[in-house]
Amino acid sequence: MSQTTSSTETTAHEVALTDVAASKVRTLLEQEGRDDLRLRVAVQPGGCSGLIYQLYFDERYLDGDAVRDFDGVGVIIDKMSVPYLAGATIDFADTIEKQGFTIDNPNAGGSCACGDSFH
Repeated sequence: MSQTTSSTETTAHEVALTDVAASKVRTLLEQEGRDDLRLRVAVQPGGCSGLIYQLYFDERYLDGDAVRDFDGVGVIIDKMSVPYLAGATIDFADTIEKQGFTIDNPNAGGSCACGDSFH
């Protein structure tokens, strides 16, 4: 692989991943049998409140990505999403009412009833 050596230029982001969420990510990666993937978190236009969160596994590093490691679980955020997510916490809920990753974002001015989008 002849990727540029921009690893020294990689910046850290201000998003936190709880121990419960990191453990869930680790379990999902073990089930996939992949150790080359990281959790990518992004903010995209859409949803009923204007912006939606995207969480998915990614093997790529893109130019300007901010990266942070949580006990072996890499979390990547693209440079456009970093300001929207600064100070946010990603958790994993496993209750009767909800199962899945949740994002507590202090930058969200408001959100829709479903909690999947914000402004």
